[in-house]
Amino acid sequence: MRFPHHYILPVIALHLGDRVTIALLQSLLYMTSIATPTANITWMWRGHQINYQTAGETGAAVLLIHGFGASVGHWRKNIPVLAESCRCYAIDLIGFGASAKPQPGAEIEYTFETWGELVVDFCREIIGSPTILVGNSIGCIVALQAAVTNPELVKGVALLNCSLRLLHDRKRAKMPFYRRWGTPILQSILTVPAIGKFFFKQLAQRKVVRNILRQAYHHPEAVSEELIDILMAPAADPGAADVFLKFTAYSWGPLPEDLLPQLTCPAIAIWGAADPWEPIALGRDLMNVPTVDEFVEIPDVGHCPQDEAPELVNPVLSNWIGKLA
Repeated sequence: MRFPHHYILPVIALHLGDRVTIALLQSLLYMTSIATPTANITWMWRGHQINYQTAGETGAAVLLIHGFGASVGHWRKNIPVLAESCRCYAIDLIGFGASAKPQPGAEIEYTFETWGELVVDFCREIIGSPTILVGNSIGCIVALQAAVTNPELVKGVALLNCSLRLLHDRKRAKMPFYRRWGTPILQSILTVPAIGKFFFKQLAQRKVVRNILRQAYHHPEAVSEELIDILMAPAADPGAADVFLKFTAYSWGPLPEDLLPQLTCPAIAIWGAADPWEPIALGRDLMNVPTVDEFVEIPDVGHCPQDEAPELVNPVLSNWIGKLA
């Protein structure tokens, strides 16, 4: 798989191998984005502003959790449909979208534990009832973390192209030597402020984001100017680069295979079969556990099926949520 040469560190990428490069670029794809539709609402969490949207007045409570760097805007094609029969919420995780981006380390740790706590508190304080969590990419791991730590607040979990965390320390230990050490070297280089900020600046360009989206989405026509606007908008926010660089160095914490066996609520996996980052074969293996009730393949769709093929994903979600309500 080829990526435009002008936005990557060419010499480093040459030695990293394709999958490592793809996984690092995955962090950028959802590079900080913002909700474009309507009615953003602010909730204060631990002294930080958290953005969310809500629609629908009756039915089961559903919370949509975006992938890394994305936002409520990535659910713009799903919220109106789900809101016809649900109380639908979508949240910008801290560090992304229109939510605050406090300094990593000094003010907050950007980990799945932190994001899981945010989701739990949101369910408790804003939604006020057991909630069905729907995640995409790393949003799936956030949902799993919340469901495992506070099962009384989670009624079900839907996982859309769950992040496999292929660069996790434990998984990297099983890689060939040359690939095992490539990622830590790049991570170390990116901790140098000047290099890290330069790297971020090269990635956070419109044509680069468009090219990356066309890798992630199977259908190029799904990569609209609206989508690029949503994904690009907050890249200039104070702290956006720091959050991105912090996440590229985050190679520990829970794996989905750690959390899935601990689920006590119903779960469904939905997978875009043409995902170049989270291969469906690995996804099937991951989800082949007793706690996952159903695996739904969406043919010819990439990493973000809720946005690329909402006409296929929304009925699956609506039917499954209806069974839990």
